[in-house]
Amino acid sequence: MTALAGPDGGLRCPWALSTEDYIAYHDTEWGRPVHGDDALYERLCLEAFQSGLSWLTILRRREGFRKAFADFEIAAVARYDEQDAARLLTDERIIRNRAKIEATLANAKVLAQWEPGELDELIWSHAPEPGRAAPRDIAEVPAVTPESTALAKALKKAGIRFVGPTTAYALMQACGLVNDHLAACAARSPAV
Repeated sequence: MTALAGPDGGLRCPWALSTEDYIAYHDTEWGRPVHGDDALYERLCLEAFQSGLSWLTILRRREGFRKAFADFEIAAVARYDEQDAARLLTDERIIRNRAKIEATLANAKVLAQWEPGELDELIWSHAPEPGRAAPRDIAEVPAVTPESTALAKALKKAGIRFVGPTTAYALMQACGLVNDHLAACAARSPAV
């Protein structure tokens, strides 16, 4: 599928046209560069929670996730204890998956030991070289790349849980390390 006209007539990636939530996310956030350890931790966590689910499910619960996980402030989440984990398992604002909740808390504890900017540096060091051709249709957008495989491996080696090559690539797309807006998409920015 190639870029399709949205409700305003603008061409967009076809996945973005099913709901207003997707249109807003696509137009203002997806594929735009994200920096900062807490912001990247949030995206990493949300991509892990999305595993096996629709992104729309996560997107619609995003504010609930932010409230449940202290706005994804690494230092705050690193202080969560077993009582917090038990509370999160009953929190209807989020996805109540024990393995994903435990990974989110464990990852915060790991990242709290890192130097400021270290997560940002690690993730962005896996951005592919610029100049990759823009995908013309959805079939040209990969689910995994050598860079996402290397990023997942580096994160796992550093003690980060619940991240594989596919999740790492979704993170790369969401945070602007790659620009997978289709060539004809109005949201495609040459800056990425």
